[in-house]
Amino acid sequence: MSAARIVEVDELDFALEPRAWDFSRERADDIRAYWEQRRLRQPSLFNGRVLLLGRHEFAKRLDGGAALRGAFFEVDFAEFLAWRDFGYPGGAVCNGFSMAALQGSDGAFLLGEMNAHTANAGKIYFAAGTPDLSDVFGARVDLGASVMRELEEETGVAASETSFDPGWIVVNAPPRVACMKIMRLAIPAEAAKARIEAFLARETQPELARIHVVRELADLDPARSLEFVRDFLRYAFAQRSVG
Repeated sequence: MSAARIVEVDELDFALEPRAWDFSRERADDIRAYWEQRRLRQPSLFNGRVLLLGRHEFAKRLDGGAALRGAFFEVDFAEFLAWRDFGYPGGAVCNGFSMAALQGSDGAFLLGEMNAHTANAGKIYFAAGTPDLSDVFGARVDLGASVMRELEEETGVAASETSFDPGWIVVNAPPRVACMKIMRLAIPAEAAKARIEAFLARETQPELARIHVVRELADLDPARSLEFVRDFLRYAFAQRSVG
C-alpha cells in the first residue's frame, strides 16, 4: 500500500455505474470457498450487496473549491471481503467509504472497537461501513448519508446532535479512500463514551464492543488500529495544535 495523502475537499461527487469486475469472475471459486470458511467462523456475516470505488479523481470546481469525483459499482460482500483479505489483487479499484470522526467537546476523539461477530473483530476505528444501496439516491452515491446512518446505527448518536463542517478530510491511502467527517458533540468525550456504551449494552448484537477515548496518538493501540486512521489522527491533532 502507498503512503497516505491527506486532502481537504469541499465536495464529494460520486455516481453509481455498472461495471464488470475481473476479480469476481476470475476468482469465483476462491471467493466462494473463502466465504464458506468465514461463515463457519462467523455465522452472522451476511452476503449483501455493497459498493466499491472505481474511477476517481481530485478536481477543482468552477468556484475554486476542491472536489473528489468518481463512480462506485456493486459487488457482493463476499467478493469484497475476499478481495480485501487476499491483499487487494488487480485493477484500479478502491475501498471507498466515509467515517464519522466523533469528537467530544474537550477535543478528544471517540473510536469504537469492533465486536467479535463482525468482519473486523477487535479492530479500533471510527463509526463507518462499506457503502451500500441504501446510500444511493437516483444515480448518485451519497457518502454524507452513509456516514450519518453508520454513526447512529453503531453508536446511537444522531447526526443532528453533532456539529460539523460541510467539507471532508480525505485520507487517500490506496486501496483505501477514507472520507472523514469530524462530527463534534456538545459533551465531553468521557460522558459521550458512557452514553454510547449504555446504548451498546441495550442492543441485542451491537457492532461495537466498547468505546475508546483518544486524546493523543499514544492512546491508540497500533496493533488494533489501521494506519490510515492513525494518519488521520496525526493530521487532526496537528491542525488542533496549529489552531
